[in-house]
Amino acid sequence: MINLNMHYSELKDSYLFYNISEKIKAYRQANPDKELYHLGIGDVSLPLCDAVIKALHSAVDDQSRKETFQGYLPECGAPFFRKAISDFYVNKGIDIKPEEVFASSGASNELGDIIDLFDQSSKALIMEPAYPAYIDDSVIAGRKIFHQDTGRDTMFLASPDKSIDADLIYLCSPNNPTGAVYNYEQLKEWVDFANDRGAIILFDAAYEAFIEDDSIPHSIMQIDGAKTCAIEICSLSKTAGFTGTRLGYTIIPSELNRNGMNINSMWVRNRTTKTNGVSYIIQKGGAAVFTDEGQKEIHEILKVYKNNAKVLMKVLDELGIWYCGGKNAPYIWLKCPGNMSGWDFFDYLLNEIQVIGTPGEGFGKCGSGYFRLATFGDSKKTIIAAERIRDLISKKEN
Repeated sequence: MINLNMHYSELKDSYLFYNISEKIKAYRQANPDKELYHLGIGDVSLPLCDAVIKALHSAVDDQSRKETFQGYLPECGAPFFRKAISDFYVNKGIDIKPEEVFASSGASNELGDIIDLFDQSSKALIMEPAYPAYIDDSVIAGRKIFHQDTGRDTMFLASPDKSIDADLIYLCSPNNPTGAVYNYEQLKEWVDFANDRGAIILFDAAYEAFIEDDSIPHSIMQIDGAKTCAIEICSLSKTAGFTGTRLGYTIIPSELNRNGMNINSMWVRNRTTKTNGVSYIIQKGGAAVFTDEGQKEIHEILKVYKNNAKVLMKVLDELGIWYCGGKNAPYIWLKCPGNMSGWDFFDYLLNEIQVIGTPGEGFGKCGSGYFRLATFGDSKKTIIAAERIRDLISKKEN
């Protein structure tokens, strides 16, 4: 009989979004006339910008002509796409070469694939509350996990704990779900910690485009020493609305070596073995994001989501509810009023005012009693949802 990967049996049930969808389904059936206001799922609501659409159409036309038709592309990414990313970093003062850039079908896929580079004995350090895939990917790989708790007292940011002997360190800034961000000094602590231990940081930078504060780095590669200890995984999903189009990129510095092996070269070997790469059409669209026109247009779109955050934060400030995130991130992480659990608050908002968010318990035990609001929704509906939250909580307190 075949032996299966029994680590799948160690996974906890992915109940969070399933439970949410079931609750919403039941509510819709009981209240078909009610409109729902979605502040839960981290999916964008605005279409791709004009520069990207034009590039996609042009690429489709290319595929209709023999002289411009493209078949298989280099598995690690089309040269034009890798150079576009490299130039983007260089223009920000970060020396990243095209051969250090790898095209991917999105950050979620890449986070699961990248751990192929590391032996099963490598131990992972994950900060709680956590994006669930970090934990599940490590469980499936059969590796030991250290969980480092964070809380309100540290604004849900963790500092290196020298008692934890980890090999892989997951960092996400701006963070999902908390919206917390690391400054230069805080990231430098992690870089020094990783270099001292010979560990590797897996840096999830999917939300870097939302950073407005100059004291917050957009890339871990801005930190001195990062090129010898960090891999950066990025996405165009939230930056440029590619959630349904699927494109991201990974930065693996050529200086990154362990055990006499070069990790950049290992990833080249992995990609050329396990994938045929991302389509020509999608990469042409992605490259357009990094043109002057594309950057101008996507930042106009991001302004809408950032304004949604301001609308929600204003109401929370009026209500005196503690929260973090929002300013430099598309997520707002709030303390549930009245000592409610996240699930109780979810039910309360859904049943009373038809507003949907995400219970913090779904992101681990450190999320108990907290709640995540996403700012990717329709701007008019976000205003209505914010007003409903204000009126409901004010009424409850009075």
